[in-house]
Amino acid sequence: MDWFDNIVKTFFDFEAMIVVLPQLLGTGLVNTLIISIAATVIGVVLGMIVAVMGISTSRWLRIPARIYTDIFRGLPAILTILLIGQGFARFSQSLFGPSPYPLGILALSLIASAYIGEIFRAGIQSVDRGQLEACRALGMSYGKAMRLVVVPQGIRRVLPALVNQFIAIVKDSSLVYFLGLLVSERELFRVGQDAAVLTGNLSPLVMAGLFYLMITIPLTHLVNYFDNRFRTGRRKATPPKSGLDEVDELQPQTPVALTYGSNT
Repeated sequence: MDWFDNIVKTFFDFEAMIVVLPQLLGTGLVNTLIISIAATVIGVVLGMIVAVMGISTSRWLRIPARIYTDIFRGLPAILTILLIGQGFARFSQSLFGPSPYPLGILALSLIASAYIGEIFRAGIQSVDRGQLEACRALGMSYGKAMRLVVVPQGIRRVLPALVNQFIAIVKDSSLVYFLGLLVSERELFRVGQDAAVLTGNLSPLVMAGLFYLMITIPLTHLVNYFDNRFRTGRRKATPPKSGLDEVDELQPQTPVALTYGSNT
């Protein structure tokens, strides 16, 4: 059973996990959530702009949106992060100092906006065109009809896909470590990797993976819940009533007093 003991010591050394736990909680988890949430918020804003440009009737707006989407969806995430993080390092130093933290968020935001833009575009185009025509018949402008009627319905339909994209951003946030973050800016993967290098044990990385699972698995089930809720609606299915019950309700009820009177 030496092989089993080696596996346990390599991947499930609880002492090594407990030692790195405070750093994973206090530094890694916080920075992972900051990077992921900030990249998602910026990506949603940029993605909506890309989606509106993508469905525009003007080719001067539609073609740049298509090129933007193809580039940032086609490039590997790590390549985009390195190009943004290293290419704009000097410019970033004048604004944010030597930390590459903001550039990592910017790179993830650009990647996320390309995917989120396609999600929004698909959701908006899935809305029945008759609703837009009805709004125009009521005297609403195209922009007002899109803003008040079409776009809100499209966003509601793609909420599960947006949560899925947030899960992808949480996992891609581990790639920011290639930019060389400061000690206080390390995310989950970097904290686990540093501890694994110092101890010569992979248990800290396993612990970091457990933290990723604690974030992504509940969100995955939340996506399934929203998806089922939007598909089935809010009403719960009830069994059909028997037609005999409805017939009984239509028949006049015999007064109780007359019933007793007839027996006497």
